[in-house]
Amino acid sequence: MRKRLVLALFATICMLMLLTGCFQGEQSLPDMDPPPNAEAVDKTEDGTEATGEGETESESETDTEAAETVERQLFLLDSNGLVAPQTVELPVLESKEVALQALEYLVSDGPVTSLLPNGFRAVLPAGTEVLGVSIEEGIMTVDLSEEFKEYAPEDEVKILEAMTFTLTQFDSVERVKLQIEGQDQSTMPVNGTPIANGYSRANGINLVQSDTVDLINSEAVTMYFPAEHDDTRYFVPVTQYVEAENGDIHQAIVDALIEGPAYETNLIQVFDDQTMLLDSPKLDSGILELVFSQDVLKDTENGVIADEVMETLVRTLTEQESIEAINVRVDNVEQIANESGDVYTEPVTRDSFSPSEKL
Repeated sequence: MRKRLVLALFATICMLMLLTGCFQGEQSLPDMDPPPNAEAVDKTEDGTEATGEGETESESETDTEAAETVERQLFLLDSNGLVAPQTVELPVLESKEVALQALEYLVSDGPVTSLLPNGFRAVLPAGTEVLGVSIEEGIMTVDLSEEFKEYAPEDEVKILEAMTFTLTQFDSVERVKLQIEGQDQSTMPVNGTPIANGYSRANGINLVQSDTVDLINSEAVTMYFPAEHDDTRYFVPVTQYVEAENGDIHQAIVDALIEGPAYETNLIQVFDDQTMLLDSPKLDSGILELVFSQDVLKDTENGVIADEVMETLVRTLTEQESIEAINVRVDNVEQIANESGDVYTEPVTRDSFSPSEKL
């Protein structure tokens, strides 16, 4: 019995010695290097996981946000010298100075260069600096550097139109005034175009001059027509005078669109010349209803209206302050659809074709 106790005690002591050696060996293991492709993940003081050297996850998200862009509409010069809008992606600003940014992207050889569509050029002279913008009661004052004066005389009105239409895309801007190096300008510096009262969309764009129109009984209207350069289609606004019989300006505008562009350039006629309005246009709560003959359709059997026809109507008619949307109906056609087959179930707004901007 005593012999068994001694053996048990001896076995226990041996086991304890072995375990102690194992623990000591484990504690003395050298640090192991991480795999060569392993990415370190640390914790910052606030417990946020770090995604890289000195960069937290929240910082990474901020970098992603900084790289975001937003659609802006810039009015540029096309290959025929007409002022036309192009929608481009511009960096999202941390500040609210979106109007100043839009102007900076109108400068030749500036940041817009890599974004210019084929055949287009910027309108402000190279080297022009936008020194500041301010707005009061719908009037935006733009302060430009001396380099602005270095433009060609034939571009003077086009520059005014491009600046004005670019800035008045923002809801709060109605009129644009000009300063050079902080000094108010009553005329443009090269050809002397009067600008003391500022410039607005009412001054027109790509104005069509005509000796056959009775200017006293006519109204200046800005209409949009498709244009083409190489394989690219875009819309060009042109201001021309239309005579409104019986005072129905909406009927006169649609008739002028059906007749087609007056410019002998790359502007395209999108209406079948047999197209007619069957009823007088009706305006109710900002929605203008138009009832056409079936000649307005691209595909009569399926009730398809060409996308460019719809866009021409909507862009043009919503230039009128009282019109917010267009409801197009066709004689003896229950419903109409776009070229993708989507049925028009609601009146069409301008926002369907271009970004809506606020400032």
